[in-house]
Order: sequence, then structure tokens, then C-alpha cells
Amino acid sequence: MNFCEIVRLIREKTGMSQEDLARALNVSFATINRWENGKTRPNKLTQSVFFDFCKLHGVNIDNLMDAED
Repeated sequence: MNFCEIVRLIREKTGMSQEDLARALNVSFATINRWENGKTRPNKLTQSVFFDFCKLHGVNIDNLMDAED
């Protein structure tokens, strides 16, 4: 599973819109949209915040990354 698929999966599992996730991660809606469309990836700090968000919601991001195609 690639990063853009992971972002969308996590967002959908938590029942959030792109705007909700953007607020939770303190980034813009456009940033989440670009991540989900595979146009950009987060910098290391923002990626760390996203991974912490996943842990907070009980999602093991390592398992998802290992499932990468």
C-alpha cells in the first residue's frame, strides 16, 4: 500500500473529511488532497505528526507500509 492509499484509508476509517484531517494535522485541505492524489508527500515533521495521529487512533502504520505493492 503506498502513502496516498494509506492517507485515504486512515481518513476514511476515522470518519473524517479531508478538511477534518487537515485541521487535526494542522495542514491545509489542499495538502491532504495532494497527499491522497499522490502529488506530494509530507516533510519529515508532518509525516511524524501523521504517524502519531495514526497511533492515537489505534492504526499500526507499519503493517500498512509493509503491505506496499
